[in-house]
Amino acid sequence: MSGVYDSQADIYLDARPTYPTDWYSKLAALSHRHNLAWDAGTGNGQAAIGIAEHYERVVATDVSETMLNLGKPHPKVTYHHTPSSMTEDEMVDLIGGENSVDLITVATAVHWFDLPRFYAIANRLLRKPGGIIAVWSYNTDMVVSPEFDSVIARFNAETLPYCKFPESDYFLGGYKTLPFPFESVGLGSEGKPIELEMKKTVSFEGFLRMLKSWSAVGAAKEKGVDLLSDNVVKELETAWGGPELVRTIIYKTFMLAGTVR
Repeated sequence: MSGVYDSQADIYLDARPTYPTDWYSKLAALSHRHNLAWDAGTGNGQAAIGIAEHYERVVATDVSETMLNLGKPHPKVTYHHTPSSMTEDEMVDLIGGENSVDLITVATAVHWFDLPRFYAIANRLLRKPGGIIAVWSYNTDMVVSPEFDSVIARFNAETLPYCKFPESDYFLGGYKTLPFPFESVGLGSEGKPIELEMKKTVSFEGFLRMLKSWSAVGAAKEKGVDLLSDNVVKELETAWGGPELVRTIIYKTFMLAGTVR
C-alpha cells in the first residue's frame, strides 16, 4: 500500500497527528538499555526522532523512498530504504545484528507488514533480556463535537467499502485481532491493546488534508469514486463550523508492547 501514500506523501505527513512525547518516555523506561532503537515503517521519521531523545542511535527504515525523502534530519537518526526484496539476514545485518536492539517501534504501519517475516526479524534483533517492541496506530474513531461527530461517522461508513483489504481489519478493529507474539510488559497484550488518546489542534482545511491522505479515499479515487465531492466537503465544513475555525480532534489510539517470550 505504499503507493497510495507515495502519491501524496507531503499531504499525508502534514496532516497526520503527532504522537505524545510521554509515550516514548514510557517505552524507554521499559527497556534495560538505551543503545540502539529501530523504527520500522518510519515515514518521515516522526517516531524515530521522538525515540532519539532516549536512545544513543536510531535506525529508521521504510519501503517507500518517497516518504524517506521527507525524513527529518537528526544527528542520532539514520534513514535506510528497505525494499521488500531484502532478505531477513540483510535486514538484521543492516539494523545492527542479532541481540542488539533495545527498542523496536512501529507507528501506524505494522498492519501493512508481512507479519510473520517482521516478527521473525524482530525476535532476532531484540536484546535478550530487556529488548522491547511496541506497535501503535489510530483509525477513524475520533471525537470533535456532537454536531461534527455524527457527520464524520456517516462519511466513515461511506469509506468502508474501499477498506476491503486484509490489513484494514487490524486497524479498523483497534489492533484487537492483530497477532502480537510477545510477552506483555504492561502496555497491552495480544488481543487486548491498551487504549490511549492523541490530540491534534487543526483548522478544517488541515483536517480535510488528513482525509485526503486516507488510504480508503485514495483507493476509491483509483476506482473513479470521489468520496470527498464538493457536497460532502461542504457538509463536513458546515458541521465543523467553517473553514478557518480551529478545533481539537481527539483520536482514539491503541498500542501493544512486549518483549521476547
